[in-house]
Order: sequence, then C-alpha cells, then structure tokens
Amino acid sequence: MDLNTLAKALAIGIGAIGPGIGIGLIGAKAMEAIGRNPEATNKILVPMLLACAFAEAIAIYALVIAFSIK
Repeated sequence: MDLNTLAKALAIGIGAIGPGIGIGLIGAKAMEAIGRNPEATNKILVPMLLACAFAEAIAIYALVIAFSIK
C-alpha cells in the first residue's frame, strides 16, 4: 500500500471520529431533553440540527484534506 493512500485513509478516518461522536451526543441529549419536556420540541429541534450541521462540516473539512494529500 502506498503511503499517500495510508495518509488519506488516516486523515478521513481520524477526522470522522470526532464529528461522529459529537453528532451522537447531540442527538442523545436532544432526545433526552424532548423526553423530559415534550412541549419544547420546536425549541430544541432547530439548534440540534444546526449543531449537527456544524459537526458535519468538520468531517467535510477532513475529507477535503484527505483529497488534497498528494
């Protein structure tokens, strides 16, 4: 296996761990909050989706870095 291929695989693999954990925690805490106060669903949903989008952007940055490795 080529070193560039290994570097790309590590960049996207390690770069996806943090956002994956973050999105899992965001979803878990949002569901916990909705379970405790179902009337607050509309107030919780939008910030939860924004936080997921920001976490997903970090994974996309890792993908861009992986593609830029020559």
